[in-house]
Order: sequence, then structure tokens, then C-alpha cells
Amino acid sequence: MKKNSLLPIVLITCLSVFVLPAAFAQKTSTYHVASTFHIASPGGWDYIAVGPGNNRLYVSHGTQVNILDETTGDSTGIIPNTTGVHGIAFVPSLGKGYTSNGRLNNVTVFDIKTNQVLGQIATGQNPDAIMYDPYSKMLITCNGRSNDLTIIDPATEKTVATIEVGGKPETAVSDGAGKWYVNIEDKNEIVVIDTKSNAVIHHWPLAPAEGPTGLAVDLKTKRLFAGCDKLLAVLDMSNGKIVANVPIGDGCDGVAFDNSLKNIFASCGEGKLTIVHEESADKFTVTANLPTKKSARTLTVNESLHTVYLPAADFGAAVAGERRPPVLPGTFQILVVKP
Repeated sequence: MKKNSLLPIVLITCLSVFVLPAAFAQKTSTYHVASTFHIASPGGWDYIAVGPGNNRLYVSHGTQVNILDETTGDSTGIIPNTTGVHGIAFVPSLGKGYTSNGRLNNVTVFDIKTNQVLGQIATGQNPDAIMYDPYSKMLITCNGRSNDLTIIDPATEKTVATIEVGGKPETAVSDGAGKWYVNIEDKNEIVVIDTKSNAVIHHWPLAPAEGPTGLAVDLKTKRLFAGCDKLLAVLDMSNGKIVANVPIGDGCDGVAFDNSLKNIFASCGEGKLTIVHEESADKFTVTANLPTKKSARTLTVNESLHTVYLPAADFGAAVAGERRPPVLPGTFQILVVKP
């Protein structure tokens, strides 16, 4: 991620309208790290996902996906041969799950009930986040190296379109009515795509926010929540107007939204989970900067339990030529955060 530039004094003044002081906000939150699930197998990670009604967590982990009982943390299986796996998505009506495999440039298809691998589907280069959109009934992978999206029909397991987005796509969300919104990390913008024409129809700048990664949406208030470098940018999804810039921790790589509680969660790799409450469509309050663990940069939320899950690990000394230091064996874990 890029370093965030200093905010103008005028902007900071405006933000005070939307964000309560941290000292007050932290007193109003009851969220805490309730437990930790340990995973012994080696490897890096990216996204984590809650399975569809099966009490399971799906954790991207190096060359496989670890599947855990989300109540006990016990292992219930793996999805193998998913080298460089980033994300996991599900199509419950078909009984299938899908993993985006960054180093294989493909998607693995598996049976949700049995975990059996059913096949692979080619994508663009380095597929990162993956999303299923029930409205269009399409799977979307955000391909970080080829700067495009692969659109897959899960019913046929065929690619139906490739959409150039002009930069590195990180995460996609749907408005449930015919549009997709995608964070473009290296362009500091959100692109809007029409699902009927498979064409980009808007480029919305996020300045002064930089390096957008995680993205979530509130369909009731029509707000997008883009996790950026030390800022959560809130946009009106009808016109791209920036409604608020809320300060968060450093190293954010994931954003999730609890619709019933109206809480936005930003997982920040410096070791904080910033929790923001949506008071209204235009008012946002930081209620906590909960200490988690350094490296806990992605997350998912189970909205029925109001529980947040964050993968993390300990690292060894940096290795020349490697982007990240090695994960220390036996330290990979899932932090379980509850209110």
C-alpha cells in the first residue's frame, strides 16, 4: 500500500462533524477478542469467508483452504491444490463453492457438502477477491496482474466476459440491481460496471483517500465503505460523492458490514480492528480501535452471530527479495471477535 498523505486542516475540521473523539468512542464498544482458533499447517493467507448455513469458516491458506467449525475451531476438512488462494465464494442454489487461486490463474469449484473438488475454471492473471452476485447470477474475480475482471456463469462454469478496469482491482460488491462497484487500488478510485453490458460506466476518485482495498456496502442507505490507507472512505453509491472520510488503523485490507447492527469493521494490519457505527446515511462514529494482532489485515463477519473473524500469524526475519517475511510455523490463527 502507498503511504497516506497528510490531510488538509479544512478536511480534518469537516471530519469532526462525523466522527466522535476516540477516547469517548472506545468506551461505547463491548467488542473483544473472545477466542483464538489455531491452524497448524504452513503457508500465507488472504481472505476468510463464512459458509452458507453450514457453521463453517473457509480460510485461504497457501496451497489449500482450511475449513473450520466456526463454533469450536475444529478442522472439518480442506480444499486442496489451490496454490496462492485469495478468496472463497459460494452459490448455495448450486451447492457449490469457488476459490480464486492467484498463482494458478484459475478458480477451483468444490461441493459445499462433501468438499470434493469438481473442477477448475481459467481466469485472468492473479485472481484476488472473488464474489458471487445473486442479481446477475455471475461470479466475478478481480485479477490483480492483468487489471481486469473475469465474469463466470456458475451454471455452465464458463467465462462469459473479461472486463478491463484500467488498474489493479481489489474487491467487488453488487448493488443487487445491475451494477458492480470495484476498488482500484493503484488508481485510488472505484469503478462502476453495468452488468448487462459488462462495461465500465464510471470512474469515481477517492482522493484524499489512497490505496483502496476492502469494500462493503449498505444497500439501505446506498453507501459504499472503501478501506484505504488510514481512512475509510464513505461514498454515495448513486453518484460517487464522498460523504465522509473516517480515520482507521494502518494497513487495512478488509472491510465488512453488519447490516442489523449498522457496524462497519475495518481490519488493519498494524494490529487494530476499527469499528465504525453508521448513525445515519451521513453520520459515522468510531466506536472502537480494538487491539487484535499485527498482520490481522483481512476479516469476515457472521451477521447472524455478530461475530468477526480475522486471520493472523507471527513472522520471522525478513528475507532479501521476498515481499513479506516468512510466517513462523505453527503460529497461524483466527481471532474470534464478539460483542
